[in-house]
Amino acid sequence: MRLLLTSGGITNASIAKALFDLVGKKPEDTSVVFIPTASNMEVGDKSWFIQDLVNLQKLNFKCIDIADISAVPETIWKPKFDMADVLFFEGGNTFHLMKWINQSGLASVLPDYLKTKVYVGVSAGSMVACPDLLLKMSQIIYDEDLNEKVNMPALNLVDFYILPHLNSDYFTKLRESNIRAAAKGITKTVYALDDQSAVQVVDGEVKVISEGEWFEV
Repeated sequence: MRLLLTSGGITNASIAKALFDLVGKKPEDTSVVFIPTASNMEVGDKSWFIQDLVNLQKLNFKCIDIADISAVPETIWKPKFDMADVLFFEGGNTFHLMKWINQSGLASVLPDYLKTKVYVGVSAGSMVACPDLLLKMSQIIYDEDLNEKVNMPALNLVDFYILPHLNSDYFTKLRESNIRAAAKGITKTVYALDDQSAVQVVDGEVKVISEGEWFEV
């Protein structure tokens, strides 16, 4: 299984190289399906969403398809997944994304897809690859999902947690001292990543790719 769990997408040359090393193909021979579902719940300026797509376009992929698993039936999204080398899960709301991964039927077929395809996550798309959605810590650090009362199991593709957007101006609590305090009692490793960083996983072997700042707890 090959995963690239990013904070801000394909934001620099090191992360781009890691992606194509995982795929094992040249960009012009590589197809991507972009899953925007997590972003549906976010209100306001979507320049970050547009920038993530622009960053993909700059890499000269053979094809970038889009499949919103909350908007179309499996008969529509599944052929798009079948044709792709890379499954690119965009950021947004983790609970909304995980809900639709389950409800769409994707959760049941994803393990088979990941035998041959690369999973790329951005922010929420990375967080849903973890054991669960880490609700209490997320509420403290991101001030999000405050109406949620029960933590939700996630895909459990990795045995650690991702906290994206370290030191971001948009998330003022995402600072090392706050994260270390909020992480007390969590027994699994937590990787805090800025938008120039990612965690690469190949058959369980973990490597941090970064041109920025990150730390683990």
